[in-house]
Amino acid sequence: MEITVKTAEQLRLTAEEFGLIQQKLGRTPNFTELCAFSAMWSEHCSYKNSIKWLKTLPREGKKMLVAAGEENAGLMDIGSGHGVVFKIESHNHPSALEPFQGAATGVGGIHRDIFTMGARPIASLNSLRFGNIKEAKTQHLLSGVVHGIGHYGNCFGVPTVGGEIYFEDCYHTNPLVNAMSVGILRNGDTISATAKGKGNPVIFVGSATGKDGIGGASFASANITGESTKELPAVQVGDPFQEKKLLEACLEVIKTGVVVGMQDMGAAGIICSTAEMSAKGAVGMRIDLDKVPVRQENMKAWELLLSESQERMLMVVEKGREAEVVGIFEKWDLPAATIGEVTDDGILNFYMHGSLEASIPAEELVLGGGAPQYDRPYSEPAYLAKIKAFDPSKVAVAGDLRAVAERLASLPNIASKRWVAVQYDSTVGAANTSTNQPSDAAVVLAKGTGKALAVTTDCNSRYVFADPYKGAMIAVAEAARNIVCSGGQPLGVTNCLNFGNPYDPEVYYQFVNAIKGMGDACRRFDTPVTGGNVSFYNQNPDGAVYPTPTIGMVGVLDDVKDKMTLDFKEAGDVVFLLGVSRDDIGSSEYVHKFLGIEYSPAPHFDVEEEYTLQQKLAELIAGKLVVSAHDVSEGGLFITLAESAFPRGLGFDVKSGKAIRKDAYWFGESQSRVVVSVAPDKVAAFKAALGSFPCEQLGVVTDGGFGVDGQNWGGVAEWKERYDTALERYMNQLVEME
Repeated sequence: MEITVKTAEQLRLTAEEFGLIQQKLGRTPNFTELCAFSAMWSEHCSYKNSIKWLKTLPREGKKMLVAAGEENAGLMDIGSGHGVVFKIESHNHPSALEPFQGAATGVGGIHRDIFTMGARPIASLNSLRFGNIKEAKTQHLLSGVVHGIGHYGNCFGVPTVGGEIYFEDCYHTNPLVNAMSVGILRNGDTISATAKGKGNPVIFVGSATGKDGIGGASFASANITGESTKELPAVQVGDPFQEKKLLEACLEVIKTGVVVGMQDMGAAGIICSTAEMSAKGAVGMRIDLDKVPVRQENMKAWELLLSESQERMLMVVEKGREAEVVGIFEKWDLPAATIGEVTDDGILNFYMHGSLEASIPAEELVLGGGAPQYDRPYSEPAYLAKIKAFDPSKVAVAGDLRAVAERLASLPNIASKRWVAVQYDSTVGAANTSTNQPSDAAVVLAKGTGKALAVTTDCNSRYVFADPYKGAMIAVAEAARNIVCSGGQPLGVTNCLNFGNPYDPEVYYQFVNAIKGMGDACRRFDTPVTGGNVSFYNQNPDGAVYPTPTIGMVGVLDDVKDKMTLDFKEAGDVVFLLGVSRDDIGSSEYVHKFLGIEYSPAPHFDVEEEYTLQQKLAELIAGKLVVSAHDVSEGGLFITLAESAFPRGLGFDVKSGKAIRKDAYWFGESQSRVVVSVAPDKVAAFKAALGSFPCEQLGVVTDGGFGVDGQNWGGVAEWKERYDTALERYMNQLVEME
């Protein structure tokens, strides 16, 4: 067929990019080659519209064991001769079309990124966004995504230990499904995604290849439209039992020392793994596509190259030891086939039945090589003028604060996510310490190290919408605060950057300023960005989603005995608020959901104030001066107190201590605040350790009931019932509608 600019545009390449390909090859590409460039130059693979700004993030740290972005996931030293491997990625577009498989394969893919480096996954987390929970479509998407995450994770045998879910109208068409995996390995046992050694065999291992997922990377690099359902073949199909076998087989092969390099066949499939491994090793490959194990007949060369069938790996192994690899995979009842060899010319040559189908320099396909890099224009969004015009003095203080609190406790963004959590296996592996002892971050034993990991995902996208720079800083700060509240020391960050169309200057403004805020916060907290994912085009005809730069953060506890939990322990303990309460209702759930105000500023945040708070809190926890710690976030101070009371069925008697509006005091979301409880015999030592640090004595823990400013707001049991069952009450509406 004749290849023209129109052909390129049909493959989501621009006319300029088509010309650049012709220039790089010195000729017009054939269709198979053009398909390869289309996948590898998609935003999903090349980061062509984001790499300039990603490079500004802090990417170095004293505990980094591999350079940021150089391998499939980040790797940081946790001591005792071990490292933690972690990464978060999106599977948004597939989940919008087919929520079960979209979410399931997102979980499978992120776990492969961990064990392809030689680490065993020990924990899974997620960050999810949906539209209005009262709508049938949202309930359908939520049910499918949660089922998919639970199905894959539960069958694969890695506990889902944490996550977050938000519901906002802007995610109605384009939900966000971000999956995170955490693993551990011995330092020095890392496998690199690098090909080297002329003549070394290239071996395909794992599930056979089919036509599912073809064009997935390109599909993820375009807006969701009414026509997107026609692209269902771009949604992959996962099999967690195959992946479990693949995990064990890969880790067994690694122990033989035969593996030179290995990479997951994720986005863009074979073309991506061959190109990236070759470019990293400054080598080429000769690949015989007809030797790839398939489950569908008569697949064309371009289909084999671009298929995103799941549970597959590409290995380069030492020449002459192929039989060892094949034998191990046969034992695990998995295909393993030598499909080519490493060359020294830097060229990827793909053959089909002896006929050359494509010949492309590996370097020209990849990020950091020949893939284009763009500097998009940006301008301040018009809606920010409405945010700046917000005047809290014109907002009347709610008359019935208890009624406000009852409504907030039932909001889907605040209420318990029990309906979701019970569908996940959180205990498999017996390493999750947070099942019955909740902390702000999940705390997981790193078996064999004597240590524990604190892991969390965080981002309030409404804050980022209101102020992209400050909102992204808050996302980093809250992640670090959750880890410190749990007794851990923050180590590093992986991010999943979910935004709209980068060609929209207002969307790109959000992206650029969020990156700046994230970078400044990570530098202050000494949490380098080890890698992550950019997901643009989260947009539909009605507009973009809220800018959602999700932060995945890992921290370390030198001893699990250092863990701090969020629950009040005994009646009579004294309740304190570390930090400063302010006359601040901006972007709170109270303002947005209760008062219905769409545009208000992000809550107060000062990075130095936050850093000082975390340092002081860590000191208090280390000194055994507090018995609980829980940060103030969505819903404000009252919700924080309630969440600390629920686990043991205790209550509290508290009073507001500052001359500020009562709705701001109890429901405002001003940052850098933590509620702690202190045993009576430790109060004097606690106050002495505080020094001049700002702190309010709120009241005491009681045997039951919520006392607020001298009023009885009811028993803890009724509040807990309202909080625990809110989400399932919303979801039961779907049954009633049917």
